Amino acid sequence: MNEILEICPNLRVEILSNGVAELIIGPAGGMPMTDDVMHAALGTVFTKLNQHPSVRAILIHSEGKGFCAGGAFSMVEGMINSQDARLRVLREARELVQSMIDCDVPIVSTINGAAVGAGAALALLADISIAGTKAKIIDGHTKLGVAAGDHAAVIWPLLCGMAKAKYHLLMCNTIDGVEAERIGLVSLVVPDEELLTKAREVATTLASGSPTALAFTKRSLNHWLRAAWPAFEHSLTLEILGFAGSDVKVGLKAVQEKQSPEFSKVKI
Repeated sequence: MNEILEICPNLRVEILSNGVAELIIGPAGGMPMTDDVMHAALGTVFTKLNQHPSVRAILIHSEGKGFCAGGAFSMVEGMINSQDARLRVLREARELVQSMIDCDVPIVSTINGAAVGAGAALALLADISIAGTKAKIIDGHTKLGVAAGDHAAVIWPLLCGMAKAKYHLLMCNTIDGVEAERIGLVSLVVPDEELLTKAREVATTLASGSPTALAFTKRSLNHWLRAAWPAFEHSLTLEILGFAGSDVKVGLKAVQEKQSPEFSKVKI
């Protein structure tokens, strides 16, 4: 019998008999976004699953119309208005990235539709990322008026090279699944209707492998990410600093109204 863990509203885990833990993002049929509760839960869930005796692989997928569109407007507004909220989100974002890097269990992401901000972090920090052709990956931070912190500095240059990383992070472009695979941002692209089937096949194969061989391979490869940790810490701190500034208020209003922002012309 499958074990079901209700992590928080719109986030649950189903641990299957084959050792695959499916981390499922909701709401079903809606657009998943990270509110304060889910953001906090994401910072701890990978550590919990890594320590669970039955879990041999983790598969992240969404039952919504997109993978995860990043932070809810309420969370962004809270960060704009509260130093305590900014410091809390900084801690949780750090925990999310570190726990995914340190997780010995292989992680597979299944990217359908929009993957933005924290959603892009979940998608791209997975060990194997599988995108549908209609996936829409965007970091989103510079469009909002804050630095591309979060996960971007630690993983994008390693995945697609510095030239492509700078281009897409500074321009804040939307990248579909086909282009994401072409530049190396994701592991694999498949037709959208085959996405979950393929991801489950990959996760099942990993769950049947040698736990020590897979864990030790992950630990070794992830030293490339640990080497980039100072860049991550710097970028995350500057991102959070941006939420205390004026540009993010302009950026949030523009996103909400689907308009082009008019940021300040003041240089650092």
